[in-house]
Amino acid sequence: MAIKFTFSKSLTLVAFALAGLTGHAETAKHAEAGQHAAPHWSYKGNHGGPKQWAELDSAFEKCAKGTTQSPIDISKTVKADLPALDFKYSNTAPTIVNNGHTVQINLPAGNSLTVGKQTYELLQFHFHTPSEETLGGKHLPMVAHFVHRNTAGELGVVGVLMKQGKTNAAFAPIFAHLPRPGEKITVDDLALDLAALLPTDKGYYAYEGSLTTPPCSEGVSWMVLKTPVVLGAEQIKAFRRLFNANARPVQPLNGRVIKESM
Repeated sequence: MAIKFTFSKSLTLVAFALAGLTGHAETAKHAEAGQHAAPHWSYKGNHGGPKQWAELDSAFEKCAKGTTQSPIDISKTVKADLPALDFKYSNTAPTIVNNGHTVQINLPAGNSLTVGKQTYELLQFHFHTPSEETLGGKHLPMVAHFVHRNTAGELGVVGVLMKQGKTNAAFAPIFAHLPRPGEKITVDDLALDLAALLPTDKGYYAYEGSLTTPPCSEGVSWMVLKTPVVLGAEQIKAFRRLFNANARPVQPLNGRVIKESM
């Protein structure tokens, strides 16, 4: 099995590529054209941490002024007749990227999610530790966010919570090839079984939110699966060696209703 490594000396375009995939393509275009330098942001500290995101760039103002921000605490919910999540996930060859903020798995076209009348294409998924979403005020060890986009450019993100237990064979190919910051990895003949990454029970919580990283753009449909998947202790440790903590604090609901599938 041949592994190909690509290392970028600058994380600017890699970080903005993440923004482009999650609906902020215009900022990414400015970065590529040299018109907009990527501001440094982080998950801690008084110089670039979450409380300062909105101060770093005018494009990030939603991080402070937005009214439907993510992540949130999931505690009080309303039972609703939500449409089933119809995942059309298959085996696919991933590209694994460390963009300086997380490990992101970029995917080729061909995998989709249908929710009612909306169909979204899966673009990528990435990880946070601890989980950005909390359940009754409590974090889980990790979460994976599966980012989808429909033909109108609207985003639908599926949150897959992760608890500690036995080693997860479906995620093993990723945790065996975690890249260093700025590094991109492709592995010949590696096929990731995307459907196996999800829990069997697809019940979920639904709410309207935002990106959880700058520019914190709103209008994102969130679907957080109620049943966590299990990761092994060594898999969690492997990720935390790269990112000890990369979770945005929970945001106010501001009157939003969290719907829970029956």
